[in-house]
Amino acid sequence: MTVAVLLFTSDLRVHDQPVIRAALRGADEVVPLFVLDPGVRAAGFDAPNRRAFLADCLGSLDAGLRERGGRLIIRTGDVAARVREVVHESGAHQVHVAAGVSRYAARREERLRTALAGTGCALEVHDAVGNAVPPGRITPAGNDHFAVFTPYFRRWQETGLRETMAAPRSVRVPALDSDPLPERAAVRGTSPGLAEGGEQAGRKRLTAWLGGRTSGSRASGDGTSGKGVGAYEDNHDDLFGDATSRLSPYLHFGCLSPTELVHRARRGGGAGAAAFVRQLAWRDFHHQVLAARPRAAWSDYRTRGDHWRSDADEINAWREGRTGYPVVDAAMRQLRHEGWMHNRGRLLTASFLTKTLYVDWRTGARHFLDLLVDGDIANNQLNWQWVAGTGTDTRPNRVLNPLIQAKRFDPRGDYVRRWVPELAGLAGAAVHQPWKLTAPERAELDYPDPIVDLAEGRERFSRARGLD
Repeated sequence: MTVAVLLFTSDLRVHDQPVIRAALRGADEVVPLFVLDPGVRAAGFDAPNRRAFLADCLGSLDAGLRERGGRLIIRTGDVAARVREVVHESGAHQVHVAAGVSRYAARREERLRTALAGTGCALEVHDAVGNAVPPGRITPAGNDHFAVFTPYFRRWQETGLRETMAAPRSVRVPALDSDPLPERAAVRGTSPGLAEGGEQAGRKRLTAWLGGRTSGSRASGDGTSGKGVGAYEDNHDDLFGDATSRLSPYLHFGCLSPTELVHRARRGGGAGAAAFVRQLAWRDFHHQVLAARPRAAWSDYRTRGDHWRSDADEINAWREGRTGYPVVDAAMRQLRHEGWMHNRGRLLTASFLTKTLYVDWRTGARHFLDLLVDGDIANNQLNWQWVAGTGTDTRPNRVLNPLIQAKRFDPRGDYVRRWVPELAGLAGAAVHQPWKLTAPERAELDYPDPIVDLAEGRERFSRARGLD
């Protein structure tokens, strides 16, 4: 009787799961294993929202395995030590794991190889699990990664994807002890509007999205209603319309396969599907950048010689959604309430912090990682750098004016009224500039004046970057 260990990391699913398939092909029994690693908490990445969502994901994965005659084995401690322990207990001859792109994932792979050396157990690492096109699959001449998205995307579109895989019918698991599954209810400090995690919840949301139903129930800001992926190109920037897929947390934890998403979206066709697939390509793009340049997680990808400001009052006002710019504050409050933020909100709040307040992008990236349930190190850090002008943006000095952004993407002010209740009584677009009210009217509002003048902020940034 041959046994293989299937080490789950950020691939918590049974559908389109190459690691499961490889393990099942090479053994009579498999040990589906997840290790609760205290090193993640020590590194500062074990945020409450992601810990609670992970508990949902592991419960869902266990349920999916039990439907097929198996179960999930939980162990707690150092990953390499726990894997070696399970190999010894089960007599496994192979350990299968998905490739990762972060420095942590690279160190984990190295430590697994060291731990398994001399045991007679081989380590098999599989790509094309967490990405449609894995890092390193396509590279430009003379370089190990693409630094600009457009040429990358051209090659990405031309690259053939593997076929999707059905979930296994049967999973045989040897008798092994397991720690209890973590429970969401035991996690303290989560966002009150945090979404349900797990493969079942993710697939339900995906089906609704592809079938033409948005994840939210609100009408879009222009009075129309989003219709899932078909309307994505037209509606995805509408802040109030909530017409994005909201699938990013499920991709981050691997509850959904990006390869399956690309195939299914392309089958539907249309401009909306093409725009959605482009966003999946952006995700792969950032992953291949970080895989090639792991220091970019906390260091400038392209330094601009910035001497960032650090004003504690301004930073706290930004974190708390009290900047005096309603659309910025609405987005920051959505983040705190849901553990998620609309993509357009992420762009404008990041631009406000780095370009208007001229605060180090790492300050904002850390705050986002503390709250985002989809806090992916590659996408979070490299998107922050893109906005800050230290990353891959070919226009590093662009500034997103929050008033212009509000006019374009929340023209009626409904998004602001939803998240900034102090301003709910202001009609229409007037909600975006409450400082224009009379002094008595402003006094009735429990809402601050702007913490910085936009022209002053622009001048501050221009001087710092030498753009005068």
